Amino acid sequence: MAIVSVRLEAETQATLEAKAADLGVGLSTLLRRMAEEEAKSFRKARIRAQSRAVADYVASSPQAQEFYKDWGTPTAIGNGS
Repeated sequence: MAIVSVRLEAETQATLEAKAADLGVGLSTLLRRMAEEEAKSFRKARIRAQSRAVADYVASSPQAQEFYKDWGTPTAIGNGS
């Protein structure tokens, strides 16, 4: 785990410290949780954008459409139903 130093305005620090106290954690823990949630959000957004780029490519490429037609759609066969 990397150590990161952050400068905060006094009012911002006080607000975050109050929130951390409400949650029963320290300021560092609160900031780490916030950063982890944002990083997860960024990763999900990047995956969605990449998926959208693939979908756009498939929509515009007859070869890609043919590939997916031949590849098929997953089914529930074998899941015990």
